[in-house]
Amino acid sequence: MARRMPGARRLVEDQLAVVDPAALRAAIARRPVEPDFERRAPVAVLASALGARDDVVDAVITVAQGYLTGDAPPGADEAVALLARQWGTDEAAANRIGLLVQTCEATGALIRAAADRPLSQALAEDPPVRATRRVQDGRVVTVDLTGHPFGLGPHACPGRSVALALAEGAVRALRRERFAALHRPLLLPNAWDHASAAALVAAGFPAIGTTSLGVAASAGLPDGTGATRAETVALARRLAALPCLLTVDIEAGFSEDPAEVAVLCEELASLGVAGVNIEDGMGDVRHRREIIAAAAASGLFVNARTDTHWLRPPGVDLDREALSRSESYVDAGADGVFVPGLTDEKVIADLVAAVEVPVNILYSPAGPDFPRLASLGVGRVSCGSLLFRAAVDAAVRTARAVATGAPVPADITGYAEVTSWGRPA
Repeated sequence: MARRMPGARRLVEDQLAVVDPAALRAAIARRPVEPDFERRAPVAVLASALGARDDVVDAVITVAQGYLTGDAPPGADEAVALLARQWGTDEAAANRIGLLVQTCEATGALIRAAADRPLSQALAEDPPVRATRRVQDGRVVTVDLTGHPFGLGPHACPGRSVALALAEGAVRALRRERFAALHRPLLLPNAWDHASAAALVAAGFPAIGTTSLGVAASAGLPDGTGATRAETVALARRLAALPCLLTVDIEAGFSEDPAEVAVLCEELASLGVAGVNIEDGMGDVRHRREIIAAAAASGLFVNARTDTHWLRPPGVDLDREALSRSESYVDAGADGVFVPGLTDEKVIADLVAAVEVPVNILYSPAGPDFPRLASLGVGRVSCGSLLFRAAVDAAVRTARAVATGAPVPADITGYAEVTSWGRPA
């Protein structure tokens, strides 16, 4: 005989059944980060999904204060009246309001706890709810939630998937915001394996990019052909554990299908990646816009690269085309634009003035140096494959020095230090 579910729990489950956690995660991941984001954003997103017609965030926060203190805060009557106008005063309405209050406090606390560590780690180390109470055999018992922050069995929290989706999306938005804030400007060194990334982090760089050439060459594969999707994701998984913000070069997206690009970016975002760099290969602008929009839906910082000055197709006004493509990509959702091969200072300054997002320039020994690019207003200066190629050259020079009896530098990084960069087994 089936166990009858309590009425209140049934109401909550029925209300949450119409809410798509993936849609919640996507909605909050692309929201701008504003003051008190950790509480306000999840409440706004869930309230909309539950059918709120008006902005109820302030009302929910006011009611939540009363729940916590047991006293009616200023404005409580007005807050309750506003919420009643949205949903009524029956038990179903009370459950909706209760869900939003829990989102405001418990989910908000989880988001704050996950600001500097993975969400799973935050749940384990600093769960927002450490114990709960329920009625059993006519008496109130306290249930310790240690190790099971959402409960177990028939008493498991029915809103688990919703809370985790909101928290994950919010964490992505906050990560993107922290990464964006570094563009003042950001010197981005590009790594090709765990050791190179760990060395750069140890040297004090707060953000690391990957280089598609370095990843491809390290795997014995060609660059720019879409052949290294698996290697790129595997490297991102390793590097995401480092104490830095990570942006990943995904070439042109490893697919011409926007849906497949969205899946890739969703996977990278779930690993803790902050951004992606995605190139256009001078392809059709409308299609590249679709690719960029698909990538941006994950909540990642999307750096849209146009290859006008890299491929230099004949018969094209490169500067005008770079500006046109950059503006179009920003309109499609790009958080930054990248024009590798552009070195003319006036054109760089004009591009910076024309677009509202950070402009990324590839460092070139033949172009302006980092301080000069900063003075032009450039937001990011990437090293690209330079460090990888320099490392290969250094390895060959050292081998030749050993072979010929030439001196080898005495200040090469020691074995113990390199060993310390390894991840625990």
